[in-house]
Amino acid sequence: MPQALRFDLVPPTPAQFKRLHEATGWSAVTRDEAFFARALTGCWFVASAHLDGQLVGMTRVISDGVMHAFITEMIIEESHRGQSVGAALLSFVVDEIRARGVDDIQLFAAAGRVPYYERNGFVRRPDDAPGMRWVGPS
Repeated sequence: MPQALRFDLVPPTPAQFKRLHEATGWSAVTRDEAFFARALTGCWFVASAHLDGQLVGMTRVISDGVMHAFITEMIIEESHRGQSVGAALLSFVVDEIRARGVDDIQLFAAAGRVPYYERNGFVRRPDDAPGMRWVGPS
């Protein structure tokens, strides 16, 4: 892990969030900064990773603050992947969630990322009880 790596609970600006999110290629739809501002507002908290004062990663946490917390948008800039930045940010976030009294911590892993999360303390849900997502009427 780089020496100058620092984490905080200060959200990125909507422009920074937009830049990081668009770099992932997760969405074919281009959104404006107001969209990302609304997304940031709806979080329990946002954790940011900084290297030498520059934002290099972030994740949002959505929660009821009592029973469940959901980690979403775990984003690390491509040039900083494979350097333990993500693992350290994930550990920081899990510690923060648990310090706030929530022990049920969940996330959805992007395609191909399940082994990464398994190495960092997460387990797959059983095949007979996986997460669900809404797709609309059939």
